[in-house]
Amino acid sequence: MKWPDELIFMKNSRAVQKETHASMLGQLSVITGATSGVGLSAARVLAAAKSNLVMVCRNKEKALPIQAELMNTHGIQVDIVVADFSKFNEVKSAADQIMKTYPKIDVLINSVGIHSTRKLFNEDGIELCFAVNHLSTFLFTKLLMPKLIKDGKSRIIQINSEGHRFSGVKLKDINFKRRIYTGLKGYGQSKTAQLLTTIELVKQLKGSEVTINCCHPGAVKTAIGSNNGFLYRFFFKHVTSHFLKDPIISGKAIYYLAADPELDGISGRFFNLTIDEKPAKHATDESMSPKVYELSMNLVGLKDA
Repeated sequence: MKWPDELIFMKNSRAVQKETHASMLGQLSVITGATSGVGLSAARVLAAAKSNLVMVCRNKEKALPIQAELMNTHGIQVDIVVADFSKFNEVKSAADQIMKTYPKIDVLINSVGIHSTRKLFNEDGIELCFAVNHLSTFLFTKLLMPKLIKDGKSRIIQINSEGHRFSGVKLKDINFKRRIYTGLKGYGQSKTAQLLTTIELVKQLKGSEVTINCCHPGAVKTAIGSNNGFLYRFFFKHVTSHFLKDPIISGKAIYYLAADPELDGISGRFFNLTIDEKPAKHATDESMSPKVYELSMNLVGLKDA
């Protein structure tokens, strides 16, 4: 049976996944959203591979016991950088701190993310999912890119989602002022925007030793959506969560993308865990990618040199 492109992700989600045993001894991995779900799973697996870590997170008190656990268990260095990714100024401060503190970044894993069933806005008046899932991750990556390029060989991994299939990007209405907001549409738009801007980042990284790829981390149990109301949380706890897998599968997939020699020089791909896959057509539209890139640059207050 040949699966249509629109449904191939269902087949891939059940496929046998690739694995790696590559050492990351002496490397440094920067992970956003590192205190729960996919980010925490990635931190634990990469720590076991002997990578030193920078955990970028909103809550330092939540990060401290994780830091102690990883350092004591694996004998690595784990540092904490505090930043709320709903606030662009904190993202800029975190990037600046990292730029000044670390001589080299080997892996950047953009794992921070939210899902909201309500239309919410950040302090800049931007719809919250778009701000956190896309714009802040985009800003963080752009600010660190000069260092990544200068330092030589490194990998950027964007934790994306099959949820991108639920929505394209409405350039003139990212805040849902003229259309009905749903959690799936808000989340989908943010993840599609990330895929489209990645197309442009691949072009900017061409000729360097830096690669950038996107990854759907699997249908796993995470804390995403915990900010939503009682009904959402009740349904998730008693129904949805029983169909989801342990986040360890995400950590293993991210470890493969971060460390396996097979990925040397591979850039601009979308992986369903470790399976190379085509995203939805609206997320690969090269007539849209520069427009979404330009919009993103304007919204976060950046200008290309």
